[in-house]
Amino acid sequence: MIDSYDFGVIAINGKRYTSDIIVFPERVIDGWWRREGHRLCVEDLKEILRREPKPEVLVVGTGYYGLVKVSPEVENTLKSHGIELVTQSTREACQTFNELLKSNRRVTGAFHLTC
Repeated sequence: MIDSYDFGVIAINGKRYTSDIIVFPERVIDGWWRREGHRLCVEDLKEILRREPKPEVLVVGTGYYGLVKVSPEVENTLKSHGIELVTQSTREACQTFNELLKSNRRVTGAFHLTC
């Protein structure tokens, strides 16, 4: 469960993170880095795509100001794996992630914490 988010800092289950992260229901991958910084590519999601069972929904937090762009290739790949994609500014994405988690959906989050 995401406790809070503000520019550059996210708190999950009482622990603070200051670098981009991938959030699975049972663990967090701290220090998530994308090949192209503000552009999300398929290879940036390898941890998510090789996971079994796959998430039903991937929530992508595109940053405080929403500067991360998701490539059409990512959208197509996720769709081919049966994964619904939700892209929102990170503040909104945190709320959506929590709502999906509470509704018992298999959800994963990938959050850019700054711009």
